Amino acid sequence: MFNYRAFATQKLSGLGPEYLPFADVASDDVPLSRLLRLSLFQITVGMALVLLVGILNRVMIVELSVPATLVAGMLALPLLFAPFRTLIGFKSDVHVSALGLRRVPYIWKGTLYQFGGFAIMPFALLVLSGYGEAKDAPIWLGYGSAALSFLLVGAGVHIVQTVGLALATDLVEQEDQPKVVGLMYVMLLLGMVFSALVFGTLLENYTPGRLIQVIQGAAVITVTLNMVAMWQQEARSRDRARAMKAARPMQFSEAWTSLVQRPGMLRLLIVIGLGTFGYGMADVLLEPYGGQVLGLSVASTTKLTALFALGTLVGFGLASKVLGQGASPVRYAIIGAAIGMPGFLAIILSSLSIGIALFLIGTLAIGVGTGLFGHATLTATIRAAPANQIGLALGAWGAVQATAAGIGVALAGIVRDIIVGLGHLTGNAPQTPYNFVFSVEIVFLALALLATLPFLTGRNKTPDPSVAETPRMNAPEPHSNPMEVS
Repeated sequence: MFNYRAFATQKLSGLGPEYLPFADVASDDVPLSRLLRLSLFQITVGMALVLLVGILNRVMIVELSVPATLVAGMLALPLLFAPFRTLIGFKSDVHVSALGLRRVPYIWKGTLYQFGGFAIMPFALLVLSGYGEAKDAPIWLGYGSAALSFLLVGAGVHIVQTVGLALATDLVEQEDQPKVVGLMYVMLLLGMVFSALVFGTLLENYTPGRLIQVIQGAAVITVTLNMVAMWQQEARSRDRARAMKAARPMQFSEAWTSLVQRPGMLRLLIVIGLGTFGYGMADVLLEPYGGQVLGLSVASTTKLTALFALGTLVGFGLASKVLGQGASPVRYAIIGAAIGMPGFLAIILSSLSIGIALFLIGTLAIGVGTGLFGHATLTATIRAAPANQIGLALGAWGAVQATAAGIGVALAGIVRDIIVGLGHLTGNAPQTPYNFVFSVEIVFLALALLATLPFLTGRNKTPDPSVAETPRMNAPEPHSNPMEVS
């Protein structure tokens, strides 16, 4: 009898790194199993993003009749914390503790913020829905507690992701840092796809009580996975702690000035901001668009998030392959921005009786563009960073991206509500406010393309890590045993 198991095992063992993206980043000191375990923090981040952007915004706008402006404002509340990603990354670069730990304490703090937000969120939704005894509670209590829960979850996501990525880069050689960050983002996207499918299945028969159970389960899973991810990942060394305490710490202003003065860095951050704003405005509107314009159910729009994440995963995988072969990150950032423009056009046309299929194609396309653009700009930022400022550089990239996305989300909801209020002038077609926002996104992606022209014409060089290299102050050992205690 043919042994299918032996055949499958033989084929899998014969797969090379070209078929397993980022597998070649593993080494004897840092096996792939350890990196995959560390990447669990990205699973919890992806789960939080699906809950906030893929489920709660649609439920609050459509099922709970909360004005889109308020919902967009709540989703944009993490914007208040986003600029601090740069400071958090820098603090984790120079943090001094008794055991020499730098990254893990911040990841744990971020985990507590995430759990706290998820703990408050069910009660906020109870008040907003008027479910059971909550019908007698004042509505302002629901809005206020919902805003607080969104802010806590967003702050936790910013801290965990920024410092977790910095920890991942600490574990590998400098030339492998873009690969390991790419691996972390692949796990983020897989977490989004998996959690979107699971949440969509659990919410097939939607009730406020079922949604609360899903959120409570997400809180428990977040703490569990993040603890597993952190376990024995960072080396403990009292000698290093004493040396770091005795060294003159670099001030944040000094480190930031050094980073932004590198050739092309400021323009790169502008490109990141414009492109992310162009893609980010759709985050709060895709699911409501599917529900109000195309008549999709809660479960269907939740699974739409999985389709978007799948497209992003494809874009990220393609970018990792070509950038790993030495391709220019700026050129693929341009391709990523360009793909989004016909993607949004397809979504606009789907409302003109052309069908849901075109909407799905457009959603997939903007996912692919987001993946290409995000990975290319992330790789350019990492390549530009001095060896002792990885956390700062990742924080700068994350701060610009999160701030631009937050502003985009907030403005998308505000513009949508303004156009709805002017329905007597613009027409009462449900797709009108959404299509206007999608058109604005096309414009900002075009502006991102224009901002990259100096890189292509040679008037601006892309950032070079060999230029203005700063001294390695408070830098960690390249590799160390996580069980070492001196």
